[in-house]
Amino acid sequence: MAFAPRHFVRAASSDAATAAAKKLLIKHVTIIGGGLMGAGIAQVAAASGHTVVLVDQSDEILKKSTKGIEESLKRVIKKKFADKPEAGAEFIKKTLKNLTTSTDAASVVHSTDLVIEAIVENLEVKNKLFKTLDKFAPEHTIFASNTSSLQITKMANATTRQDRFGGLHFFNPVPMMKLVEVIKTPMTSQKTFESLVDFSKAVGKSPVSCKDTPGFIVNRLLVPYMMEAVRLFERGDASKEDIDVAMKLGAGYPMGPFELLDYVGLDTSKYIIDGWHSLEPNNPLFAPSPLLNKLVEEKKLGKKTGEGFYKYK
Repeated sequence: MAFAPRHFVRAASSDAATAAAKKLLIKHVTIIGGGLMGAGIAQVAAASGHTVVLVDQSDEILKKSTKGIEESLKRVIKKKFADKPEAGAEFIKKTLKNLTTSTDAASVVHSTDLVIEAIVENLEVKNKLFKTLDKFAPEHTIFASNTSSLQITKMANATTRQDRFGGLHFFNPVPMMKLVEVIKTPMTSQKTFESLVDFSKAVGKSPVSCKDTPGFIVNRLLVPYMMEAVRLFERGDASKEDIDVAMKLGAGYPMGPFELLDYVGLDTSKYIIDGWHSLEPNNPLFAPSPLLNKLVEEKKLGKKTGEGFYKYK
């Protein structure tokens, strides 16, 4: 076994300490978007001791978001503090104390360490938001998007902080799902990347790293899989029911691809695949589906509309 010289060990330790010192310790988080994802991220950040401001367009939306967070926290304590109701009540109290709301994003980012965007999946709308917030946020502030399908690089380019910009893709429902995809663009600094990884761990998640490729890891594998299931059905090779049963019993998936498409929303799936197809039109994995397009045109979007590939009461 070889041993490193003592002076080299000291130097290496010093370098590691310096690198760690350069990372940003994220304490104050601003989350833009009070929907399911934004509220979920706000909950886990506040529950882990971060100071959180949740932002949306109206007080009505934010009241609904806060109520949803309170209900979610009650479900959490039933499991986490089953035998300690007083500790559970204190946990909820502390979490909600860490959370405030606002309808004015520009006014609350002046002292934030991290801005997480969780609004509509529209690049133009996201870029407009980031461009505005870039003018008001401090120099040290890191920007991140929770997008599941859009290019992080294109959003970063709307700002002057490309090196302090990355992706933080949480999964729904956020309080339950342990995974976070941390996306590093070609311009994201190592300091920013490590800060985002540390933040993900601090909120109790298991981060994985990925470059800024369409769909990152999970959706890059999942969406083409679902689309291939649709093509299998379109060709008449198997029924959608049998395809779902086969993947649940043969692959151990909790839902079959058609059940999952209906759960996600057919419009959402179409939006993702159309976007990827425009980026890589010759990639057969990203080819559009006539059947999916037809269902979306007929407003049969899945569970949320009562009908998609299946009908729901």
